[in-house]
Amino acid sequence: MTEVRQVKNFIDGEYRVSSSTFELPDPATSQLVAIVHEASADDVDDAVTAARRALNGPWARMSMADRHELMRKACDLILSRKDEFVAAEIADSGHPISAVSNIEIPRGAQQLRAFADIASGHYEPETFETQTPDGRQAHNYTQRVPKGVIAAICPWNLPLIMATWKLAPALAWGNTVVLKPSEETPSTASMLGKIFNEAGFPAGVINIVNGFGMDSTGEFLTRHPDVDAINFTGETVTGTAIMQAAAVGIRDVSLELGGKNAAIILDDCNLDAAVAGTAASVFYNCGQICLGTERVYVSRSIFDEFVAQLKRRAEGQILGDPRLPDTTMGPLVSHEHREKVLQCYRRAATEGAEVITGGGVPEMEDDLARGAWIQPTIWTGLPENSRSVREEIFGPCCHVVPIDDDEAAIELANDTRYGLAATVWSADTKRARTLAERLNAGVCWINGWMIRDLRTPFGGFGESGIGREGGAHAMEFHTELKNICQVLDPPADS
Repeated sequence: MTEVRQVKNFIDGEYRVSSSTFELPDPATSQLVAIVHEASADDVDDAVTAARRALNGPWARMSMADRHELMRKACDLILSRKDEFVAAEIADSGHPISAVSNIEIPRGAQQLRAFADIASGHYEPETFETQTPDGRQAHNYTQRVPKGVIAAICPWNLPLIMATWKLAPALAWGNTVVLKPSEETPSTASMLGKIFNEAGFPAGVINIVNGFGMDSTGEFLTRHPDVDAINFTGETVTGTAIMQAAAVGIRDVSLELGGKNAAIILDDCNLDAAVAGTAASVFYNCGQICLGTERVYVSRSIFDEFVAQLKRRAEGQILGDPRLPDTTMGPLVSHEHREKVLQCYRRAATEGAEVITGGGVPEMEDDLARGAWIQPTIWTGLPENSRSVREEIFGPCCHVVPIDDDEAAIELANDTRYGLAATVWSADTKRARTLAERLNAGVCWINGWMIRDLRTPFGGFGESGIGREGGAHAMEFHTELKNICQVLDPPADS
């Protein structure tokens, strides 16, 4: 019997219980794994107040180098307790242990170190010499100062990675944070409270509040008048609501939202590599990743072979206990999300899809039969104006379409209100780069997928969001730029 965890709020350096709680089931078995304490409006107010107090107190007095050293220590502490974080992440999310242990927990920890390193040497002040109206010399220089109290709201699909993706740049540039993890996957975020305490962060620098969105913790936080900026990753509909909530004051908002990402597979590509890369982008994390591929456009001459190979990849996925090393695909995050994806599968059938493979719920055995399982699915034959092609599904599925030339590929790939990511597969560098440069997407990969350098910008076009994260672009959001002008010459005698 798995021990049921208590996932508490972390406010002003201490864990805090709440009178309101909710249950968290294991998505693979529906077994109860955690009791989550929902933060009230008073709890959120206490968290924001603690963050403001820390911002104006010990955190502000600490040098940037000392703050960054605490971040590196927190990274090391997470890695020293990797097994605890892996177990909690699997129980919440259902992700396979191979991904959680080798990618998600290490990456989540290392982002703290990475942003400490990025911030340490990224900003060079600008300086200008000028004259006053009466002819004296003046020296101007610029300074970056923390934005203030940051509300960070995370999605459920990559829990620890997304928590530290929000925390790390905010802390690196001297801000304090109130973090709200998803109600679906809050455990590893809550565990960070103990990590930050042991690393030596002052109380109030990091606060973690649990709960839901509307009429709950999320709304209390985004509408709080003492929050200086809001950083959100999640659905476009929720992002719109956050924009409205942010309008209670003049505050910066960064939104990383949905996508309907396209892959372009050209006739001169390395077909085996293109199939493997596309399969990873469709089926990784059971399709629950904002950078995943849901639309695939393939040169007609290789279309049949590509579809046949992608079908073999889909049917070769090993669905099973996420704690076993051979499992390659776990369940969806919840039964509620499984029902949303199933509705999309059913709708695709009514819209005329030819189901190449999948399209339903797999038969699982024993305790796994109660989990939120879904089949990896491939379609062809859908109209480009169908909802299945136009709307994000966020499941392990894609629609594959033959194309006759590069112009058709660009036209189809860009025919979306989103613009988060895209991939191009071609052996011709000039051809591939020409297409990538014409794609309306914030991140474009050529002959690869999910290669991420944290120094590069991350964000989307259109309804995929506002703003950019990563590197100096994270600095832009998390700091205010000020100019200081000093008159050097003494005033003339009166």
